[in-house]
Amino acid sequence: MSMCGGASEVKSATEEVQELCNKVREALQTQAGRTFGAYKAISFRSQVVAGTNYFVKVQVDENDEHFHLRIFAPLPHTNSPPSLAGYRTGHTAASDLEYFDAK
Repeated sequence: MSMCGGASEVKSATEEVQELCNKVREALQTQAGRTFGAYKAISFRSQVVAGTNYFVKVQVDENDEHFHLRIFAPLPHTNSPPSLAGYRTGHTAASDLEYFDAK
């Protein structure tokens, strides 16, 4: 469990985290200007704010190319979908998954 405002430890990705990634895949492909064959959530951290920020390491290619995504999941009562708040490229499976600011 993470404290409000602090990011959790890195955990293995769950089905829920993969589903969040799937919901922002189109936005990521549009912003990155490419499509991905592989698209698998590997690990994540979460940060409780007025909703939840998820920092997710996603394998986006069959080799060792990984993106780090920042996904914002609003509180359930808002009935708003999760959104891609930012992403970072140039990562590998060995890259540490760290907090980063949106955009």
